[in-house]
Amino acid sequence: MALIVQKYGGTSVGSLDRIRNVASRIKKLRDAGHQVVAVVSAMSGVTNKLIAMAEELNNDPSERELDVLLATGEQQSIALVSMALHELDVDAVSVTGRQAGIVTTGSHTRGKIDQINPDLMHKYLDEGNVVICAGFQGVREDGMIHTLGRGGSDLSAIAVAAALKADTCQILTDVDGVYTCDPRVVKDARKMPEVSYDEMLEMASSGTKVMQSRSVEFAKKYGVIFEVRSSLNDNPGTIVTEEHDNMESVVIRGVSIERSQARLTITGIPDEPGMSASILSCLAEAEINIDMIISNIAHDGLARHSVTMHSNDLGKAQAALKPVIAKLGDKAGFETEAGIAKLSCVGIGMRSHSGVAAKMFEALGEAGINIGIITTSEIKIAVTIDEEQIEEAARVVHAAFDLDKAPQA
Repeated sequence: MALIVQKYGGTSVGSLDRIRNVASRIKKLRDAGHQVVAVVSAMSGVTNKLIAMAEELNNDPSERELDVLLATGEQQSIALVSMALHELDVDAVSVTGRQAGIVTTGSHTRGKIDQINPDLMHKYLDEGNVVICAGFQGVREDGMIHTLGRGGSDLSAIAVAAALKADTCQILTDVDGVYTCDPRVVKDARKMPEVSYDEMLEMASSGTKVMQSRSVEFAKKYGVIFEVRSSLNDNPGTIVTEEHDNMESVVIRGVSIERSQARLTITGIPDEPGMSASILSCLAEAEINIDMIISNIAHDGLARHSVTMHSNDLGKAQAALKPVIAKLGDKAGFETEAGIAKLSCVGIGMRSHSGVAAKMFEALGEAGINIGIITTSEIKIAVTIDEEQIEEAARVVHAAFDLDKAPQA
């Protein structure tokens, strides 16, 4: 008998028929003698609907009240899944984040899991129940309901699997696994049988929407091996696990795209120690997530810092930086660029293979696609591109590295 933790996303429970399908899948596992904990998201579209209702009543709704409101989406789902299991004569109980012992820290709507006390879940499992746990939520030490941000149910599932010492963790969604690129963009994208934590983390942070990046970080930290697979069929998915030697034979594992990006460049910065810290600290205090960071010295001896972020944060970033810019002198100012996207190539094989960047840039150049900012890490090369060209760029790079073909053994 195995203890299996499953996560079902919003599309997997998006209708009553989908909920019945989830209940049927869980019943099969129970009939095979396994213990099951299912971490469930809100039904597809419910979270957006709740946010829209809040904003219709208040242009700037309290984040504390948003947490209280948004947590109801998952509570609706867990009750319905439990009821569907009861209809199949399966003993099941639903638990909220608080009841599951999920203790969180941080700001409202952006919580982080601090610890989990799984005693109540173990008790229910030992009594022969399936446990249906609300994803995306926990409770702060002061008793406040707390949500974990978009995609937070992934983090809930990985953390619950770690706390329960589960034998298997499955992230069930509406796709068959992790692909070499978004199949809606690259038709011949190929499902990968396995990827490393680091590759999955880079792909998740670069636009691959299958997993929340924080959940992958958590899985790596606690050694939770998990599988991304479809809730709509029984096809094998993609295993996300520790890196091993055979993985280095594949130079590029996948291509990710991230739309709706913007560039903010601060010009006229005195070339003095501490300038970068003051600028980035200001953005951090405003809770703006920045991605690429480029710094250089212009011909006049003044520095320029360019950062990229989601386009929705551009105005907020400018407002946050105004006091800092005012202190930098008359030559300091902003340059902005919206309508850009990010293209990333990811693969741990880059560590042992040269010429990857040259091949990527050559393919884009031959296709007439201009690139803006370039950043690299040990296992990733990322560039900014005009958003109108991002899909063509993804197809060009995917073909250049023959990602439609299975790697040779």
